[in-house]
Amino acid sequence: MDKKFATAINCIDGRAQKPVIEYMQKTFGVDYVDMITEPGPNKILAEGKDTKIIEFLRKKVEFAIGKHNSQIIAIVGHYDCAGNPANEETQKEHLRKAISVIASWEFTVKKIIALWLDENFKPSVVSG
Repeated sequence: MDKKFATAINCIDGRAQKPVIEYMQKTFGVDYVDMITEPGPNKILAEGKDTKIIEFLRKKVEFAIGKHNSQIIAIVGHYDCAGNPANEETQKEHLRKAISVIASWEFTVKKIIALWLDENFKPSVVSG
């Protein structure tokens, strides 16, 4: 039986890894979550300034889709982020913009979501 994968573009912060993996496994029934980490990735994608890192992230997502048939991509932001020290409202706006950037990569996947991790690192979906 083939194992199912999802992919998360997550912050490098160690507090953000386990809650995202558990959320993705429980919510989407995946076995594994390929984790692509970068400090404050929602800000990087939203601002669009650091094209080298953005291309690095895109290539890693492409790899996860190609090698593991990942069908769900999550972009993650979190409370108390050193890489994106903006407040929650601003970070959620970054997450919304990041979804548009990821969608522009035109990968064939079932879903792209944005997750916010609150002060307890509890995930919730950031909508439109």
